[in-house]
Amino acid sequence: MTDPFGFLRVPREAVPARPVEQRLGDWREVYAGQALLPLVSRQADRCMDCGIPFCHTGCPLGNLIPEWNAYAAHGDWRAAYERLHATNNFPEVTGRLCPAPCEDACVLTINADPVTIKNVEQAIADVGLRRGYMAPRPPEKHSGKTVAVIGSGPAGLAAAQQLTRAGHRVTVHERADRIGGLLRYGIPEFKMEKTHLDRRIEQMRAEGTLFVTGADIGGQAGAGAGARAGAGADELRSRCDAVVVAIGAGERRELPVPGRSLHGIHQAMDYLTCANRVREGDYAVSPVTAEGRHVVVVGGGDTGSDCLGTALRQGAVSVLQLDINPEPGVGRTDDEPWPVYPRTYRISHAHEEARGREGRDPRLFARATLRFEGDAAGRVRALHLTAVEPVGRSPLAGTEDVIPAGLVLLALGFSGPERAGGLREQLGLELDERGNFARDAGFAAGGGRAPGVFVAGDAGRGQSLVVWAIAEGRAAAAAVDRYLTGSTCLPAPVAAHDRPMTALGRMRYGL
Repeated sequence: MTDPFGFLRVPREAVPARPVEQRLGDWREVYAGQALLPLVSRQADRCMDCGIPFCHTGCPLGNLIPEWNAYAAHGDWRAAYERLHATNNFPEVTGRLCPAPCEDACVLTINADPVTIKNVEQAIADVGLRRGYMAPRPPEKHSGKTVAVIGSGPAGLAAAQQLTRAGHRVTVHERADRIGGLLRYGIPEFKMEKTHLDRRIEQMRAEGTLFVTGADIGGQAGAGAGARAGAGADELRSRCDAVVVAIGAGERRELPVPGRSLHGIHQAMDYLTCANRVREGDYAVSPVTAEGRHVVVVGGGDTGSDCLGTALRQGAVSVLQLDINPEPGVGRTDDEPWPVYPRTYRISHAHEEARGREGRDPRLFARATLRFEGDAAGRVRALHLTAVEPVGRSPLAGTEDVIPAGLVLLALGFSGPERAGGLREQLGLELDERGNFARDAGFAAGGGRAPGVFVAGDAGRGQSLVVWAIAEGRAAAAAVDRYLTGSTCLPAPVAAHDRPMTALGRMRYGL
């Protein structure tokens, strides 16, 4: 066990990020090269080993956090690595990208600073990798069943790895030219270097998972860079014993205001994809760059923050991020008590970088875009905005302002899976009231018209966190295994309709 008095003796100390000026000069990870040990072991020793560890409830994967904290505290990295992977296929991903709702659910958070769970998780994954613990785990025997997974994001990859290890023949179909989905082209290199993703894909190949790239299943040729018209989804279903649809929530929200058609206004994901393709070696210079421009990011979420960090590294003259929501407070409100994940004032690494370069927070809260203004060549040059009231988000009279904008990035989120293409019609998928693919509690596609078809990840849940995508991929794999064999030993950490904890008592188990 950990030191029973560790949380009293040792203050919280997060792994320090590299200096801002150093980070802005390259594309390496924020923590690249930083010393993790013995700092992480001391921090793991702060874990209280609670009788009821609410960190488990904060994490949809049900990660065994007190267990691997104890092993990390004592330097038993192999045991820590094994316990970490007992519930999570890709801890090197969640340790870098997850916002750590487990930390907000830590019992210490009631009246102190939580354990640095995310740092410990990443350290265990990275130490295990350096020591050669990431070995392939091919199945001992094969079931003779075939499964097609459509989409290679975290949900699709987690489902594929679980089903391969259960003995099924699994093929992952990806319409882009590389495997990884948003992990590949949506996440900037400075948040997660793609070598981590590549290592996992190689592990999965060694276990027996097959990958097909450039195949737009049920779609049309040219739907995305490197894509070609793939097999019909109905044909694929007829050839396989089961199909898992894990295409994510790619239907982008738009900003229908005057001037939207001006040059220099782009969807955030197009911009991030171009930047990532430079890192992959596809372009020498991004065709959509912030260099020498005044950049405005419309949208206050993580994607907007990723655009911010990317623009800074590309040499933007200035950067602003508009958030339509009011500025949150630094502490929990009465309607967001412990252990729920609260909406509080948070600083991302990109915000920290902007403050370090420009001396201020780059965000403008409670602001909405009224219209764009262009120059004689039809290129955007200014954005007209207004303050909005906090509840109805209605414009406040007399607050209109104009800011320079040579590049505008729309990071407004997503409204479910993409509607284009024939995937939905060919598989008989239906939409639920939120515009996602309908499914039952066991991830089976709704409507009864698609037996053997399952929906996992954001395609059925709507845009969410990477940790939820992995949890859904694992749970959907268990449902597929049960469908194919009549029973399963695979874990199912969540049901399809589970949601995060709220103050109203609606726990993630749907109670």
